Amino acid sequence: MLSNLELDIMKKGFKWLSSQQIQSVKELASTVSAHALWGLPNPYITRLIRKKEGDCWDSSIRDTARACSALSAEGIILRAPEKWLLSMKKGGSWNEDVYDTAYSLGALADMEVSDREGCNWLYENYGPAWEQVGTTSLIITALKKQENRTGNRDFEVFIRERAEWVLSKKGKDGGWEHISTSNLAIQALLLAGFKKEVGDSIDWLLGKARESGAWGNKVDDINATALALSTLGIYERP
Repeated sequence: MLSNLELDIMKKGFKWLSSQQIQSVKELASTVSAHALWGLPNPYITRLIRKKEGDCWDSSIRDTARACSALSAEGIILRAPEKWLLSMKKGGSWNEDVYDTAYSLGALADMEVSDREGCNWLYENYGPAWEQVGTTSLIITALKKQENRTGNRDFEVFIRERAEWVLSKKGKDGGWEHISTSNLAIQALLLAGFKKEVGDSIDWLLGKARESGAWGNKVDDINATALALSTLGIYERP
């Protein structure tokens, strides 16, 4: 549980977000997700939906998946984008791209759609090129969400092994190299059941909040801040 001081950091982060001009689909989706996880009024939902063009966002698999996941966190499931995402899958993957595939599988699970073929593609193609903390964390999240959706545990050993590998790359201070990467890692580890192991990472993350209330640098501070607030919200769950 977060202390009162730590909750104050969280509130300051949301106040900072509310003062920003949030325009991109990625940033809006992250902001919608953060508000949903904390059960806060979410004025960003309408803005995100208005960004949709036809059945998708920016004709982008990744942005459409991000938007679908964010809206699903608020109980909004749009079936046309779901069908669009599924139509973009070829040969078991999305663009033969690990990121497009991982984000799509996570979004489909959030929309109550299972996709074993996509999970198999991630599992079977995992290798040294994907053995990076951020990439591996996204794969863990995608597979775990799909497992939670289906009740299938065929990837359980792989998820645990990869989660332990991510933990092994954690710095002595509790974090990983970058704020955004660290958020992806903590979220994946929490989803995989490693809550006790990331207590120091939460402390590290809280310590990285700037005086303004933001996380990250000037280039990615909106997304980094929304991700950090989402991480704290996931950690606060029972």
